[in-house]
Amino acid sequence: MNHRTDWMALLSGVLFVVLGILVVTRAVTDWVVLVGVLLLGLAFAGLVAIIARGFRGK
Repeated sequence: MNHRTDWMALLSGVLFVVLGILVVTRAVTDWVVLVGVLLLGLAFAGLVAIIARGFRGK
């Protein structure tokens, strides 16, 4: 049984894991930078999801 990859969920999950690691290790301490990276990452994930849906034809 095949199912399609949910790129938005996959990339968002990876983004939150990476940001969590950065916060816990204190690699990024500026919250403005963290929120900016979060918003850009979610925008990128959304763009990839839209492009993937276009290629699927749905």
